[in-house]
Amino acid sequence: MIGAGELNTVDLAISLVKTYPKLGVTEDINNNYAIKLLAHKPSAFMSSKSFVFWKRWIYDSCIKISDRELEDEKIIKVELRRDLESNTMQHQPPSDVPEFKHIHDAKLQHDQAVELLNCIFIEIPKLSKQQLETIGLDKAIYDAIKHGMFEFIDEIIELYPEILWRKDKKGRTLFANAIVLRQEKIFNHVFRLGEKQRLTLLRHDIFRNNFLHLAAKLSPPSRLDHISGAALQMQRELQWFKELRRILPPKFEEELNENNRTPASLFSHEHKELMKEGEKWMKNNAASCMVVATLISAVMFTSAFTVPGGIDEKTGSPIFLRSNAFLVFVIANSLSLFSSSTSVLVFLGVLTSHYAEKDFLQSLPAKSILGLFTLFFSIVTMMVAFGSAIFITLQERLAWVSIPVIILSTVPIAFFTLLQFPLLIEMLVSTYCCRIFDKSPNQT
Repeated sequence: MIGAGELNTVDLAISLVKTYPKLGVTEDINNNYAIKLLAHKPSAFMSSKSFVFWKRWIYDSCIKISDRELEDEKIIKVELRRDLESNTMQHQPPSDVPEFKHIHDAKLQHDQAVELLNCIFIEIPKLSKQQLETIGLDKAIYDAIKHGMFEFIDEIIELYPEILWRKDKKGRTLFANAIVLRQEKIFNHVFRLGEKQRLTLLRHDIFRNNFLHLAAKLSPPSRLDHISGAALQMQRELQWFKELRRILPPKFEEELNENNRTPASLFSHEHKELMKEGEKWMKNNAASCMVVATLISAVMFTSAFTVPGGIDEKTGSPIFLRSNAFLVFVIANSLSLFSSSTSVLVFLGVLTSHYAEKDFLQSLPAKSILGLFTLFFSIVTMMVAFGSAIFITLQERLAWVSIPVIILSTVPIAFFTLLQFPLLIEMLVSTYCCRIFDKSPNQT
């Protein structure tokens, strides 16, 4: 929760900068500038928040911060009280009101931080090149990109469009640093600003790296750590490289940097260790899942010939052949055997793969997705077969015992879901639902 004191401090800063415009680009007693301090405070902006969907909906749709609230914190309480009496708040249960106020205060802080940025950046175009270097503009922008503070970049582009062509000491533009730091939300600006701004894509840095060379470099650890497993990290790196190659001129693929490396050669060199780790991670995961799938296949194959209730000695048919529960057992057993066998074969294909760079983009993740899904399905159907077998065996004398046993049989399914399903979902999203850039190069 944002305290009233903190909100008052931001209000005071905004008022001072509005009254004394130069204050925002003036050095303080600690030799710092406001722009530098804000670039190191991502918590003040929405880009640092990861609200769940219903909180994000409240943040975007239900809360509107008025200009008066941004100028005087006292009116926050009045507006919040008014909101509590409004129709919007009446849809929220009373227990959710504190959470609503927390979201309200967070949005108020974000809006105040953006307004403070606006007050500071208005002065940026008035400064000389030397003054911009003195206040550390390039470093502040780099830090803002590093922390994914797209509000910071939004504001400075709007008030100082020339920043798009400005190069830092390494000869890299704002968008070049967005590639190096793997900040797709910031780089996506190039698609929204039109053809003129896309000319910045044709720039090279002092090391003769074009944008494809920069995409070939290894991501910072802070970005890779957000992705589960070295194989998916390698996949993400390939997606960046592929997307940049799609939007850049073909000649960029043949250009050499100062180390006489093409982008493809640089990518292989930079990702040599990550590819080895990805291969190891994928093989270990496949081997572990393959053991489980093999055990399930063996159990299901055996149980197919030792049916519950036994076999009639005269006819050779199962005693409970006409029982509905027996039909459920047969179907579940068959599905479990087929799916577990499929899982074994798929994971065998993963283990025997060539593990080339391009395999990490879609082939290996797709095989892992299929293997995990069929393994999960085989576990579910195995538990169904087990439950129906217990019911058939105990239905005449101890039918009540079968109910808790069947309920307990869901425990392995729950554990598998908790431990492996998040990985399966992440693979699905990263392989089939993930687009780094918002638009195709033909769109403006």
